[in-house]
Amino acid sequence: KEYIMTFSAKQIADHLHGEIIGNPDVQVHSFAKIEEGKPGTITFLSNPKYTHYIYETQADIVLVNSDFGTEKPIKATMIKVSNAYSALASLLELIEMNTPKKTGIDVQSAIASSAQLGKNIYIGAFTVVEENAEIGDNCQIYPQVYIGGNVKIGKNTLIHSGVKIYRDCIIGDNCILHSGAVIGAEGFGFSREKDGYRKIPQTGNVIIENDVEIGANTCIDRGTMGVTIIGKGTKIDNLVQVGHNVRIGENCIVVAQTGIGGSSEIGEESVIAGQVGIRDHVKIGPGSTVAGLT
Repeated sequence: KEYIMTFSAKQIADHLHGEIIGNPDVQVHSFAKIEEGKPGTITFLSNPKYTHYIYETQADIVLVNSDFGTEKPIKATMIKVSNAYSALASLLELIEMNTPKKTGIDVQSAIASSAQLGKNIYIGAFTVVEENAEIGDNCQIYPQVYIGGNVKIGKNTLIHSGVKIYRDCIIGDNCILHSGAVIGAEGFGFSREKDGYRKIPQTGNVIIENDVEIGANTCIDRGTMGVTIIGKGTKIDNLVQVGHNVRIGENCIVVAQTGIGGSSEIGEESVIAGQVGIRDHVKIGPGSTVAGLT
């Protein structure tokens, strides 16, 4: 089982400051979607289109918004909270915090003698850490990760298997990089010449600020000169392309299959939906929403 800890409805309600409707002693040990609920599981209802499932679910506990009103009897114990989706996230964080984390450096990793390693870190097999790289305290670096020369990684950052971080890039604290992400590859820069295309060297780097999450197989290119910046708290989905010298502000959302052309700027608190194409040198103001397929 993914989750082996058991909690009662009362314990959950106390943690979430919620109101129990039903049996406070019922216990659960795992999570489920409301349409797939089984005995021993907890689920949630936040989207009204799933309301009919609450009358059918076999889950023992359902988190609901405080304004939810029933139309007929419900078998499950309900816990009313101000925001059911946020409450679910809080519970999942609690489980994650109590899950043992790996520590130690695998003997099959390759770490340069000049690299600086923090306390309580994990580095998995076949990971390479090159010259003068710095890895902060409590980082988790899973197998087959490449960390180039002079890379700096802050505290409490999680880097999943297969991530590649090119030289000179900077990753902040509390970041998550998912498998296959490539940080700091050369930007797509070429000069048209009489006999073809001449490559323009890409001499900059990438700065990823604190609390950023980067999805699987997302590519963030280094600056031609200067930096490509991903602002604090921004969350980027899988399969996103971020071109050279792009600047994404704080607390933005960028959804899958979006492509952002070089030197574009996205203001803080913006939402870029799926499969959006942003050409080079475009500026998008703070708080903007760009709809999917735009």
